[in-house]
Amino acid sequence: MSPAPPAQRAGLRDTPPRQPAGRRRPLHPACARIRDAQHAEWTKLRTVAGTFWLLAAAIAVTVTVSAAAAAASRCPAGPACPVDTPKLTLTGIQLGQAVIAILAVLAISSEYSTGMIRTTLTAMPRRPAALAAKAIVLALLVLAAGAIAAAGSVLAGRLILPGHGFTAARGFPTLSLADGPVQRAAAGSALYLALIALLSLGAATIVRDSAAAAGGVLGLLYLPPIIAAALASNPHWQHRIERYAPMNAGLTIEDTTNLHGLPISPWAGLGVLAAWAAAALLTGGLVLRLRDA
Repeated sequence: MSPAPPAQRAGLRDTPPRQPAGRRRPLHPACARIRDAQHAEWTKLRTVAGTFWLLAAAIAVTVTVSAAAAAASRCPAGPACPVDTPKLTLTGIQLGQAVIAILAVLAISSEYSTGMIRTTLTAMPRRPAALAAKAIVLALLVLAAGAIAAAGSVLAGRLILPGHGFTAARGFPTLSLADGPVQRAAAGSALYLALIALLSLGAATIVRDSAAAAGGVLGLLYLPPIIAAALASNPHWQHRIERYAPMNAGLTIEDTTNLHGLPISPWAGLGVLAAWAAAALLTGGLVLRLRDA
């Protein structure tokens, strides 16, 4: 018999070579594809000048309208003022969402109009995954812009409202993002805008035409509140619209007073909007998978 190697004689076992300390484990192929798709979507959105102009416009419109709403409100010295000041200072979200909807529609409809969608789907054959990557990047961008817009609106209200009679002496504490209800209203408004973007992206994926998709989304947002106001004599149907329409339900996240009188609780209302967005994206993903580009 040949003598055993020195390592075996010493009682050592063969072990696989260790990887260098600085080398990372390779990603799973599916994770790598999603990461690459997200990077591609980020590059496309970043290199299109209109993306950041529209985000800046959404912030400017939201803060300007919120400041104007605060400046137009008064609390006279005599009677009590039943005003929800955090909700008042976030009024601009109702108009800023229109800009966000247009941005989200253009994020995919512009690819159809230029033919870029064929290149996208060639690079990423799994179409639902490509849509998911676009949705993630778009939602993160809008979430960041929404946080800036909400914080700017609260700051505007903090500076303006005390001079119009909304003081701590009259039961209106100074607005602060450190306050729980104000924090929830502001953070919820940013989430609201991100969900509006996802709803609009899903609608544009289904329709493909930018004008039709934008018109459909804006109609879905702004018509139910008008219909609900017209149905004041029919509380049953008015309550249903306020509970299940995307804008009516979603914006309850901004309410901080009289929560028991709301048709739906704030977080449940935001959940209704999330369900609308999820339904639009799932339908859009199915249509994208079954229909030719």
